[in-house]
This record gives sequence, structure tokens and C-alpha cells, in this order.
Amino acid sequence: MNRLTRMAASSAFVLAVAGMGLVLPETLFSATAEEAPKPAVTAKAPAITVVPAAEREIVQTAIVVGSLVPREEVLVGVDLDGYRLTELLAEEGDVVKAGQVLARLSTDTLEILLAQNTSSLARNDAAIAQAKSQIAEAIATETQAKSALDRGESLKTKGFVAQDVLDQRQSSAQTAVARRQSAEQGLTLAEADKTLTEALRRELELRLSKTEIKAPADGIILSRSARVGAIVSGAGEPLFRLARDGSIELEAQVPETSLAQIVVGQTVLVMAPGHATPIKGTVRLVSPKIDDVTRLGKVRVALPADARVTSGSFARGTVEIARETGIALPVSAIVTASGSPTTQVVVDGKIQTRTLKTGISGAGYIEVLSGVEPGEMVVARAGSFVRDGDAVTPVAAASPEIGLSQGAKG
Repeated sequence: MNRLTRMAASSAFVLAVAGMGLVLPETLFSATAEEAPKPAVTAKAPAITVVPAAEREIVQTAIVVGSLVPREEVLVGVDLDGYRLTELLAEEGDVVKAGQVLARLSTDTLEILLAQNTSSLARNDAAIAQAKSQIAEAIATETQAKSALDRGESLKTKGFVAQDVLDQRQSSAQTAVARRQSAEQGLTLAEADKTLTEALRRELELRLSKTEIKAPADGIILSRSARVGAIVSGAGEPLFRLARDGSIELEAQVPETSLAQIVVGQTVLVMAPGHATPIKGTVRLVSPKIDDVTRLGKVRVALPADARVTSGSFARGTVEIARETGIALPVSAIVTASGSPTTQVVVDGKIQTRTLKTGISGAGYIEVLSGVEPGEMVVARAGSFVRDGDAVTPVAAASPEIGLSQGAKG
């Protein structure tokens, strides 16, 4: 059978099958039909998520963590040894005023010593009075002896008094002078004894006053180790610890890289236990020293007087270091290559890698000082999927924040 006969038979068979409502597979025609040329297929560039380089405000912050401590802790102890604590008048958490009595010690021994001192003072007064009487008597005797001596010398010149009588009167006058001087010295000694007794009394009165343990300043009692019946000692543990004026502040640890950017007066938002919203504090003190081991420095943050925080609690704060307005890119859109920050910009459907000059960073964004222009589209997650010169189909991110958590899509 020649070729024309076979083709005619095949056509008749197809028409017969079609008349019966059957469908034949394409393979039946592959043997007879000429193969048609296939059209060329163009590959589509991969889609990638981009975000615009836009102007925004950037706030750079530093995180500080630490404990809440008294701004100034005042220790309240005793200056006496061997006295028994008889009364407690303050508890932990009490707000006290300067001079307020917090506790009392026994005073029995001191009261006995004061009674003895009162008796000694009376004896001193009597001794002084006696010395003064002796001085008066000695002065009278001295005056009489000097008068007798003067008369004897006058009569001696006239020959009416013998030399031995005159010598006796001279001796009496000298004795009277010595007695007066002795009486004066006795008065000085009696007065010195009284001065010593008075000094001892002042010491006893001071010790008696110290049996009342008073608050040296206004504040809040943080702790109390005093117990009724205990024998106190000046070398022992303080009976009370006060927070002067009730001031509590955050003592925070800061990495050395951030410490240099923190200055006195900066605002700190402190999150403390029991507070749903931050407490606004102020940097009061920046330590000039970095710990050699931890490489951390200390910062003291003053809190408002009405902050109602508890000493010893853990807290963390956020310090605003800098605030700028300018072109910004998400952190994910920037990578570091050869020590320089770079980003990938889509220009006419192709990737361009550019070196950037950056500024401050904050809230997931980095300030760009040069390298991109406002409105240019940059790859949301640079360096992960495409290279310089690759053709891409840019797809705008559904939200500008997508670059912070969602990478490029290929």
C-alpha cells in the first residue's frame, strides 16, 4: 500500500470514529502529522521584596539594667557598749523624721552615776567655799604680820626694839604670806576638781541622751536588726538602715560602648516591678570607671519621690542617646562588606550594590547619610538571595516595617 492509500485509510477511520462520538489520543496522529515548530519561552525575573528609602525620625537608645537602691543609705547604730535595749518605737517601712526616737536603752547605771556626780559637785562647792575662807583668814594674818613688821622696823631705827624681836616679826610676816599662797592654791585645786566633776557630768548626760536612739535624718526605714533585750555594742551591726529622704534610684550596669554616650541629665524610662507604665527618671551620676572584669560601668538614675518602688528590686531603663531626622533604611536592608555598610538598590530591574555612610540607629532602622536617595527602592533583606547585576522583579512591601522582620521573597 502506497503513502496516498495509507493516508486515505487513516482519514476514513478518523471520520468513522468521530461519527461514533469517540476521542482518539494525540499519539495516533504523531505518526502521520508533521511536527510544528515550538515558540521560544522567555524566563521571568524572580520577584523580590523592596522597601523605599524614606525620611523618618530615628531615636537611638541604650538599655540599662540594675537594681533599685537608696540614693543615700544612713546607718543608725549606738555609741554605747553593754547597755540593754528596752524599747523599740519604729518598724521597717516607717517614714521617720530627723530626731525621732527609734529605740531606747536601759538607763539605770547612768542614773546612779549621775547621782554620785551630784554628790561630788556638792563636795567640790564646799571645798571651794572652805578654800575661800582660808584665803580670807590668811590675808588677814598676812596683813597683821606685815603691820607688826613695819612697826618693828620703825622702832628698831630708834633703838626701842631688839634685833631678835624684829627677826621674829619678819618670820611671822613670811609665814602669813606662805599661808595665803597655800590657801589660794587650795582654791585653785578645789575649782579644778569641780571642773573635772562637771565634765564627768556632761559625759554622763551625753551618754544618757544616747540611750535614746534617734533618726539622724528624714527617711524610710529599710531594715531593722534591733531586738528588745539585746545587749548593744558600738562595734556591732547597725540597729536600723534608712533611705535618706526616702529617695530610691536605679543603679544600672552599662556596657563600656554605651557609657560614653550617656551624660548627666538625660531622661531614662524605667520599668520597675508593679508598674505597668515606665517611670520617668533622670541620669544623676555616670561612673568615671569601667570594671576591669565585666567591662561595665555604673549609672545612677534618680526617680521621682512619689515613684513608690521597692529597694532591692530589679529594674531596667531605656536612655535616649540621640535623635535625628533623615533618610533611613531597615536594619535588614544593610549588610557589612569588607568593613563597610552596603545595601542593594533596584535600578531599572537590576541589582546595584552601594556602599553607605551611616549615622545613628534605633527601633530597627539605621540613618543613611549618603549612598541612596529618597524614594529609591532597596532590597528588604540584602545580600541573601541576589547579587550585583541580577535582574529582578521588585515587589513593594505590604508595610514599610516588613524589612524589620520579613526578608526578600524569591
